[in-house]
Amino acid sequence: MVPTQPVTLQSPLRWLALGWADLRRNPVPGLAHGLLLAAFGGLLLLAARDRFWLLAGAFSGFLIVAPVLATGLYTVSRAHQSGRRVGLAEVLALWRSGDGRLVRFGLLLGLAGTGWVLTSAGLITLWSPVPIQKPLDFLHHVVLEPRLGLFEAWLLLGGLLAAPVYASTVVALPLLVDTPMPVGQAVAQSWRAVASSPGPAALWAVMIVMLIVLGMLMALLGLVVAIPLVGHASWHAYRDLQAGAGRRVDS
Repeated sequence: MVPTQPVTLQSPLRWLALGWADLRRNPVPGLAHGLLLAAFGGLLLLAARDRFWLLAGAFSGFLIVAPVLATGLYTVSRAHQSGRRVGLAEVLALWRSGDGRLVRFGLLLGLAGTGWVLTSAGLITLWSPVPIQKPLDFLHHVVLEPRLGLFEAWLLLGGLLAAPVYASTVVALPLLVDTPMPVGQAVAQSWRAVASSPGPAALWAVMIVMLIVLGMLMALLGLVVAIPLVGHASWHAYRDLQAGAGRRVDS
């Protein structure tokens, strides 16, 4: 079993290294997750290719919902800790188990993601001086707009929504896979863990966004590796953050 370590600003790099080791040790479940989510991203791109005002919200909303889709990867990393190797059958068994806690959490994240998609689309549509239909339109008239306003408001609103979702999920979702703890208690524990290590937790959030965005920019193909890497690393982040919160309480 990989021992937990005190949480510092260097911890996110350790989590990535451990996540990469998990992926190399048992690549099939992780790459299957990555392929499925990259394919889903391709469908989003195809469906909204001429409505980038909607696509921008859909892909950023994807970041909100993605953690619940990675719960199968937590099962793989947890098995590695005890020296076991699991395959897709065990991952599928988690989904077929019909765990009501994961279902409820997934529905809540889905609602949050949908809310952000609608908010993002409305903000861009109403505020932009020209129709935003293509990626270049978004780049020229939103991101590179010299006047302050739309892009900054879009980022601010996205951050205000993403921050509490991240604090509620970063420890809670792996905890639900790892223990029979109720959803409410898991979310409270997740907030305590983030509050006990705010700097490393914030840095880890930034690194997650950077890796996923990088994967998207690589014609979505980068998600095939980025998704399982982040998923496996998130398991190790959970263990250190959870242990760190316990140590803080004990002290």
